[in-house]
Amino acid sequence: MPFKKIMSFYAYCILQLFDRLRSEQPHCFEKLIPLKGDIEVEELGLSSADRNMLIEKVSIIFHVAANVRFDNTLKKTVLLNIRSTRDICVLGKSLKNLVVLVHVSSTYTQVDKPVVDEIVYPMEIDWRKTIQIAETVNDYVLEVFKSKYLGTMPNSYVFTKRLAEQVITDYSKSLPCVICRPSIISPTLNEPIKGWLDSFGGPVGLIVGCGKGIIRVFYNNPSICDNFIPADITVKAMIVAGWKRGVINKNNDTQNIHPFVYNCTSNHSMIQSRLNTIQIGNKTVAEYPLEDIIWTPGLIMTQSYFCYYILVLLLHIIPAVFIDGLLQIAGKNPRLLKQQRKIFVNINNMTHFLFNEWNFRNQKLLSLSNEVPPDNQRDFGFAVDLNYNYNNLFLYYRNCTIGSKMFLLNESMDRLDAARFHYKRMLWIDRIVKILIGILFIRIMYGIYIDV
Repeated sequence: MPFKKIMSFYAYCILQLFDRLRSEQPHCFEKLIPLKGDIEVEELGLSSADRNMLIEKVSIIFHVAANVRFDNTLKKTVLLNIRSTRDICVLGKSLKNLVVLVHVSSTYTQVDKPVVDEIVYPMEIDWRKTIQIAETVNDYVLEVFKSKYLGTMPNSYVFTKRLAEQVITDYSKSLPCVICRPSIISPTLNEPIKGWLDSFGGPVGLIVGCGKGIIRVFYNNPSICDNFIPADITVKAMIVAGWKRGVINKNNDTQNIHPFVYNCTSNHSMIQSRLNTIQIGNKTVAEYPLEDIIWTPGLIMTQSYFCYYILVLLLHIIPAVFIDGLLQIAGKNPRLLKQQRKIFVNINNMTHFLFNEWNFRNQKLLSLSNEVPPDNQRDFGFAVDLNYNYNNLFLYYRNCTIGSKMFLLNESMDRLDAARFHYKRMLWIDRIVKILIGILFIRIMYGIYIDV
């Protein structure tokens, strides 16, 4: 990896996420050896020395690296998500003591099916030809034919991750492979810190956007239920899945030439509609408000794109232009309009997922948890964590809100009283503005009535 990424790697290791590990095993980080590589480069960009070291010393591969952006070009996404998976498998075949290769996919690779089972679904497109096309055809030509090539797939990310599963399936004839398909990754449930996260993806992005008063309107179907799974439960499932495949491989079971597939998803008792998610989020944000909110948290959900577009202009764009103007007058860099544009583009890119719902079956995953030995259930069992009731869910989202304050926004809990005071002040400003707008509307309507 480049020097900046190596430094980021070491910075990552000193995060609060690893405080417990540093306390219990202070010398564990001495075992880590970062290598220079790049999944966008053929053969992973590894030097001969690094590749030889991996061949000699590595016995377990977790292939987690991928590009998850929806707006990248097809060429770049193919190289990042499909060719890199092929190169990982080629490397795996070279390892002298390979026990298992765990490939992380996504449940949303099968968005053309209302019910997704824990199997590999066949695909008519050849991943080898797709890589060859991406390597030989330029970006512009590929983008022209992109929609035709993707077919029913909503974006290049889903398309390439689905083809990557075909790569794993083909190589599983000679490699012990596992495919783990997480749904939407959400903040940690318990381990090693409650509510830890490092990105604004999933429900937290919406809660933070609403909590800051930046997102006021959301284009989606509020009755649809999203499937989230905490990051620590996903990691446990990946470890246990690798353990089971490794045990079978050790017993020389030659019958398992297909990859083991697990849908890492939550059970229905934990899944709530988006409306319930927002309601819970509003309660947690009121209890632990974010700092420097620009307006009182609140969200209008609509399924009409026309209404959404008009409301975006009124509640997002116009206030953003006004606030950016004030920032320029104060000598600061304007940034809110740029954020609103990014939010608008992201919501448009996610439309397919915002108006559709899927049933992800996870019977194999639940059975996998039950196979964990009793002595290891406390550390690696996860079946119980996949079932939640409403009260547990409220506590979870409260931890998510606190985690977003601490780990994403770098807000100190010592300033919570000041944040609560500002939140109450914005509540009063919001009420006053609504009353003034109501009075103005009545006066206008009265004037029209008198003229008539």
